This record gives sequence, C-alpha cells and structure tokens, in this order.
Amino acid sequence: MTRSSDNRNGPTRPAPPPGGGTPTASPKQGSPYGRFIPREELSSFAAWNPNALSGGEAHVQPVHRPEPPEPPKPPRPSPAEELAEQVRVARLAGYQDGYRDGLVALEGFKQSYSSQVTAQLGAVTQAYMQQLDALQQEMARSLAVSATHLARQMVRSELTQRPELVVAVAQEAVDTLLLSARHITLRVHPDDLALVAQGAADVLAARGARLLSDASMTRGGCLVESDIGAIDASLESRWRRAAALLGCDEGWASEPPAGAASTLDEDPAA
Repeated sequence: MTRSSDNRNGPTRPAPPPGGGTPTASPKQGSPYGRFIPREELSSFAAWNPNALSGGEAHVQPVHRPEPPEPPKPPRPSPAEELAEQVRVARLAGYQDGYRDGLVALEGFKQSYSSQVTAQLGAVTQAYMQQLDALQQEMARSLAVSATHLARQMVRSELTQRPELVVAVAQEAVDTLLLSARHITLRVHPDDLALVAQGAADVLAARGARLLSDASMTRGGCLVESDIGAIDASLESRWRRAAALLGCDEGWASEPPAGAASTLDEDPAA
C-alpha cells in the first residue's frame, strides 16, 4: 500500500550513492530544454494543440515571419539632373567611340605609311643600283681605254727601240699561208725593208715570196698577199684585235686624252 501510494504521489527517487551525498547529474545528460532555437532561424511554426495526441483534428494556425519593411525609394532626380546624366553618358560613349575609331585610323595610317616608305626605299635602292651599275661600266670602260693608251705607248716605244721585231711579224704572217698558196707578196714599210730582207730571207726563199716596199704600211707591220688570199699583219689590224679583247674600240691612230702623255713616247736618247 505504501509503495502504491508512493507511486501515485510521484516518481520514485533514485537511491543515494554509497557513502552518502547527493546524486549528481552526468555531464553527458543535458536537459531537454537546454537549447533554444532563435526566432531568426525559424521560417514558419505553429502552436501545438493537445487534441493532436488523441487523434482529433488539430487546429494549427501557421505563424509566418513578418516581411522586412521595404527600404525607402530614393527621390526621383530633377529634369536638370537627368539631362546632365544623359549628357555625361553621351560624352562617355562618344569618347569611347572616338578612342576606338582613333586606334583604327592610327593602325591604318601605320600600314599606309609603312607601305609608302617601303615603296620609296625600293625605288631609291633600284635607282642606286642602276647608277652603280652604270658607274661600274663607265669605270671599266675608262680603265680599258687607259690600258689601251698605255699599251699603245709601250708598243710605240718598243718599235722605236727594237725595230727588228718586224722580222718575227713577217715570218709569222708568211707561215700562216697555206702551203698551196702561190704568187706570194710581202709588203713592208720602206724603213723595215732591209731588216725583213736580212732576217726573213730563208722563209721568203722557201715560199718563193717577193718582198716589196710600201709607204702606206706602218712600221712594225706587214701585208702578205697570194692567189688564195691575204694575211693582214699590219700594226693597225693587230692593235684593233688586241683592243677588242679589252672591250675597247680605240684605234692605233687615236690620240690619248689630255694629260695622258707619257715619257714612253719620248726618244730615249734625248
């Protein structure tokens, strides 16, 4: 009876631990009401009705959070301020468009200027190369002319100092004729007649050639005639062939340019 009445009066208390003292709650066991959910974390909630446990219809009245108040709208700008803003935006857009168009125009100008400069440099280079080629050709011709003038003076000096060289020229000219040639005639300058008659007597006799004096011949040269042809070994003809090898058309009788006179033309005995 006593146990029953105690149970009705309330729950049975736990027995005290040995050694006396009061029971202490375990630190791991917390109170079911130890944590509260802040109101800001709840989106919606409803009040609990006891009828929900007995199966009856629960009248739940949803509770909604109040919407925060809308911020006040800024005041509408005046027409003057709107016009100033439009002008500012238009200026900014115009500046950006002008800057972009300026860059495009600058790039086009660069390409055009580069092409123009390249074309001008190409034309100048081509003209320079043409002038250089012409100058080289002129220098080569001048050098050839100077060489022929110097060679002519040397030949004249050599003929003056060694007139017997005409003997070798006459022998070579007669030997050039074919063996079948007949009626051979050798013409030389009157001053060279004695030299050729003495130095080339054997060759003339072997070919049956006649030696004739011809005042139209230049000293140092000769002319061989036969029934089958002639051999022109005159000084003018040999000089013309030698000058042609140098790319020059200077004849033997051409006068050297002013200032080109040399001591080679002077008499060594003077």
